[in-house]
Amino acid sequence: MQPVTGGSPPGAPAAADPFDYAVLRVVPRVERGERVNVGVVLFCRARGFLDARFEPDERRLLALWPDLDLEAVRGHLDFIRRVCAGDRACGYVAELPQAERFGWVVSPASTVVQPSRVHAGLGADPAAALERLLATLVRPGRSGQG
Repeated sequence: MQPVTGGSPPGAPAAADPFDYAVLRVVPRVERGERVNVGVVLFCRARGFLDARFEPDERRLLALWPDLDLEAVRGHLDFIRRVCAGDRACGYVAELPQAERFGWVVSPASTVVQPSRVHAGLGADPAAALERLLATLVRPGRSGQG
């Protein structure tokens, strides 16, 4: 995959910084290997940025797995979002430095929500890059699923 660049206003030079990201996927039955992309987590050390955005297509998930516990999926995704934000109510992991929280989120897991391998990008605006990745890799009808 090519590095993704963040958005800069036209005519405004901005320094590009490296960032890392991973796609977060719902994998209801690990033994089947089926998955649906539901979000992206992005970390930019230079900008002090760590965020996760989610747009799970619940109708698609239920069409593939009618017995999926959507409430549990929502809870797992919310926990990841809160860990990225440093919400102390999430316990020890949320109090770690950003780089370590990102490492925790993207660690291989055999839970219902699993990260892809980590990819790198370069951009001046990590929030814009996160939005672009979400649009490209998560939203239905866009390339990059899988």
